[in-house]
Amino acid sequence: MSALQGTPPGYHAGDTSRRTRALRPDIGLSDEFVAAVRRMRKQGQEPADIAITLAVPVEVIERAMLAMRTPRPERMRGTLNVTREAHDLVHRERRGDEPVWQTMDRLLGELIERRS
Repeated sequence: MSALQGTPPGYHAGDTSRRTRALRPDIGLSDEFVAAVRRMRKQGQEPADIAITLAVPVEVIERAMLAMRTPRPERMRGTLNVTREAHDLVHRERRGDEPVWQTMDRLLGELIERRS
């Protein structure tokens, strides 16, 4: 058994929050349609190809992808989805005002060193 026992996320973890949904303008497309477009885009299809496949104008596809996150090739950091317990552990391990990214790098470095 692990020394850290995190609480699994709830059923709706990862869903868009109600507040975010309320703040977004209505784009006139169903949630199912938007999900299908985003799924196709994440699979690497280009907007024009998705429009042909779904037989809709490319403008509709672009509207469905409006709030979609797109990867940036020059990105310098990433986000980890961790339990509250893991989050709290990392913050407890910080040394003074050490940035969280440095704490994570240090902890992972210690883990790698210990395993080798």
